[in-house]
This record gives sequence, C-alpha cells and structure tokens, in this order.
Amino acid sequence: MTISGWAGAALSTYQDHVVAHVVGAAVLGHFVRDEALHLVLDINFVWTIFVDGEMLLRHERLALSELGLTDDERAALEAEFDTLHDAAADAPPLSLTRRAPPGCTIKEVELYASGERRKLLVRGETSGLVVETDVGTGEIEVADLAG
Repeated sequence: MTISGWAGAALSTYQDHVVAHVVGAAVLGHFVRDEALHLVLDINFVWTIFVDGEMLLRHERLALSELGLTDDERAALEAEFDTLHDAAADAPPLSLTRRAPPGCTIKEVELYASGERRKLLVRGETSGLVVETDVGTGEIEVADLAG
C-alpha cells in the first residue's frame, strides 16, 4: 500500500521480531510518555514505539518499572491497566490512558517515512491505529484507523 507523501519503509530485523510477537494480540489502550507510545496489549505486555520507529516489547510490570514513575504514577497506571484488561461495561473512566478502538486485534503493521516523520499503521481485525511521529520535535499523534 502507498500513502500520498509517504514512502514505504522496511522494518528492521528487530522490528520484524517484535511485530511477529504482537500479531494476534489485541491493543487495549495506549499512552504517550518520554517520546514514546506505549500500547497496552491483552497478553500483559506493553509494546513501546519510539518516535524514530524503534520498538520494545516488555511485560507490563517491567515496562512500568522502566518508565521512571513516582510510586503514585505507577499505582495509577497499574490501576488503569487492570481496568483495560477488565473491559467491563461499567469500568471507570481512564485519565492516563486512552482505550483502543474495539476490534484492534493486530493483523499487520506497516511503516512509512517522510523526512523526519514516521507513520505506523497498526491494522486490526475491524479497526486499528495510525501512529504519526516526528523525530525532530518528538511529537507523537495517535488516531483510530477504520477497518
């Protein structure tokens, strides 16, 4: 697939490895911190995508410990992770994370580049996410992608 103004970019061997592990997992929610997007997955892992497109996959508790959070921040994020995993209709509202759209079980991941900007398409079964980053400014924008 081509996107106007964007050139397809190949994933590195390590990025391919990370993507292979997340395919089939559902994105429950996400948050941005320290020039990185953190996707909370239903497999109790956090998939971190940095502004330059590099990636990490860590168990939730390890990911939280690596963020340099205060005890209160960590407890609040842990509670939101639990809420995301619970997915109850009467779940409390989230303040630190944003829910992913329903049907965001990862089927494929595509990377594009335009200068210092990166675009990552996370395609799910019926929905997905568009992640746009700017290496120069450190900005990260996330939008829902219709299936």
